[in-house]
Amino acid sequence: MAEQTAPPVIRDSTPPKPDAAVVRDALGVGVAVGLSGFAFGVTSAGSGLSVLQTCVLSLLVFTGASQFALVGALAAGGNPFTAAAGAFFLGTRNAFYGLRLSQLLALPKAVRPFAAHWVIDETTAVALAQPSRRAARIGFTATGLTLYVLWNATTLLGALGAEAIGDTAAWGLDAAGPAVFLALLAPMLKSATERATAGIAVLLGLGLLPVLPAGVPVLAAALAAPLVLWFQGRRMAPAAREKDPR
Repeated sequence: MAEQTAPPVIRDSTPPKPDAAVVRDALGVGVAVGLSGFAFGVTSAGSGLSVLQTCVLSLLVFTGASQFALVGALAAGGNPFTAAAGAFFLGTRNAFYGLRLSQLLALPKAVRPFAAHWVIDETTAVALAQPSRRAARIGFTATGLTLYVLWNATTLLGALGAEAIGDTAAWGLDAAGPAVFLALLAPMLKSATERATAGIAVLLGLGLLPVLPAGVPVLAAALAAPLVLWFQGRRMAPAAREKDPR
């Protein structure tokens, strides 16, 4: 009788990857994304937040999409609670990343609360790309540390720079945040489903912008995902019935 056990998260037969190669990959991601904290600092200061408030956001929230969504809604005159709700829903994806990484990294319980703060898109991507648990841990830690330090340092520089130059809208720097976010998002849209979801989200967000309060269109754009899934289910249903006519 075969033993009924779950497959291991990492296969022991996977050839090891040199630690230096893992660190190199992690530094590449951390530096590239961490420097965009400057754009957040500029955008946040331009939306009316102080340098202290901007830096606290990066230190405690530390998830770029949510931070940009929050300050973007505030800059548009949105209600702070609506802006915070939009940022919160964007950040919930990190909870699902955490479920996967908890099995992959298998960190000691005492470390998990601190590691959870670094569970974001970039650290998850680097960790999941590694062939072994050791490499995944190194990739996660190196990416998280590099990104956290650079993101917060460049956030401070951006906020200070925005105060020095005055009106960021006059320089066109208010568009820096959305531009950086789109640049980070575009390479992740690999499948037709992902591209369709992003496209519908854009149409919903822009279409509802003139008729809904600032910040609400961002929440409404989240409806794109269930809409695409529902449409896919409708398309797949006839094929499923043909295979199983019962």
